[in-house]
Amino acid sequence: MNAGLVAQYAVIALLVAASLAYTLRKLAPKTATRVQAALAATLLRPQRSAFAQRLGRFAQPKGATGDCGDCGDGCGTCGTCGPTPAATEAPNTQPVTFHPRRK
Repeated sequence: MNAGLVAQYAVIALLVAASLAYTLRKLAPKTATRVQAALAATLLRPQRSAFAQRLGRFAQPKGATGDCGDCGDGCGTCGTCGPTPAATEAPNTQPVTFHPRRK
């Protein structure tokens, strides 16, 4: 194999990995956050290098730090840590009505 073909396969592999990560983030956000937190925890071990720990702090999801960004105390008052009030309320539903076709 020549260098051009190897570079082409590397770019394709990178694009497939990026699209897989995007799809996982969109379709299964809780699972993606768990995977991201596990990766960050692996990188944040004390025996890791300073660069790896810095990368782990960067990769750590916001919810895992206890700092939700808005209020900063992780108590759940801003609605990012717990279920939202809209999720606990009854959904706003309307009946669907079908009308016959006009001739």
